[in-house]
Amino acid sequence: MRSNCNICVKISFFRRPALFRSALWAASESNMMKSEKIMEQTRHYFDNSATTQTSPEAAQLMLEMLTQSYGNPSSLHAMGYEAQLKTEKARRQLAKAMGCEPKNLLFTSGATEANNLALLGAAAAYPKRGKKAVISGFEHSSVEEAARELERQGYTVCRVMPDQNGHITAEQFAALVDESTLLVSCMLVNNEIGSILPVPELVKAVRRKNPGTFVHCDAVQALGKLKIQAQKWDVDYMTVTAHKIHGPKGVGAIYIKQGARVLPRQFGGLQEKGIRPGTENAAGIAAFGLACELADAGRAEHLRSVTEVKNRLLEELRGVKGIVINSPEDGLPYLVNLSVLGIRSEIMMHYLEQEGFYVSSGSACAKGAKSHVLAAMGIGEDRIDSALRISFSRYNTPEEAALLAKRILQGMQEIRR
Repeated sequence: MRSNCNICVKISFFRRPALFRSALWAASESNMMKSEKIMEQTRHYFDNSATTQTSPEAAQLMLEMLTQSYGNPSSLHAMGYEAQLKTEKARRQLAKAMGCEPKNLLFTSGATEANNLALLGAAAAYPKRGKKAVISGFEHSSVEEAARELERQGYTVCRVMPDQNGHITAEQFAALVDESTLLVSCMLVNNEIGSILPVPELVKAVRRKNPGTFVHCDAVQALGKLKIQAQKWDVDYMTVTAHKIHGPKGVGAIYIKQGARVLPRQFGGLQEKGIRPGTENAAGIAAFGLACELADAGRAEHLRSVTEVKNRLLEELRGVKGIVINSPEDGLPYLVNLSVLGIRSEIMMHYLEQEGFYVSSGSACAKGAKSHVLAAMGIGEDRIDSALRISFSRYNTPEEAALLAKRILQGMQEIRR
């Protein structure tokens, strides 16, 4: 009887649209009030590996492009030419930061598109070159999923697994390269733990095994933080994006070495040499170029500043029972991955959010799924389930890091209680 009554109530409720809308509005209003209350707090943002705050300089330039220099860069009039000039200036600024020639850079909608273009575009351009690819076992999902598409197309994809410190050697990659290997893809900095991979050495080792194998480097987390020399390193493809270096979302780029090729994955125009057709995001591209210039000019200073922030956090947390550091000691200082054992990641994340601190549990593209990076390192389920990724930018301070550590320790006590 009780069960039937519940069914009747539910049916009656959903037959009354006004009541249903009222309930939805009340729930929505409650969530909005909760969000507004959180947003009223001082915000301490430590999720910079997911995205960064757009710098005031880049945002201002983007606004000027949207409201003043808003011509289509392909238009054959003065306003189109003005937009084209600013697009080409950004190409030069990015080329300087990447250590390559501007003519070898193409702009895209972001690194996901650029990574897909590198892997799938190269495979399409060289169908008889080989049917094997080698990638690391903890690549970003845009590389991993592109590699799975290659597998569906009949390619063999070998994955090089990191050790428990997140390290992979150049020799491990080279050992899997043979005469049938078309492509090797390796990130420069891992986006979840910060380990730095030996890309220059990897290229040399791969060339010794097979001079015809192409090498792609995902440099998304390294741009503006490490000195990048795409041309000197002799990589064939390198991909980057703007929103990790205080530029806007929705714009990225791919470097294609002179002599290397990709076939377009989209069709419809002659922009970006016909390889990436479609009206250029001129405002985003101009802001990307400026963000590159600022990041590259301040690279050493920003690295020192961020290192101080990281060290302050670790000073407060290292040695605390129940906290395990997952990032390697020699990783990029811009991020720390740690586990608060016994407390699930999302519970600690939401606790910190209520206190005005924003961190993540891993890659934003994973949408909360368990970390494949930590799993690839052979880390146990307890550490994976309780992992936090804390990532820094030039806007963070050591004092903020100390406050974050205090809140984590406070959260450990309150949540367990």
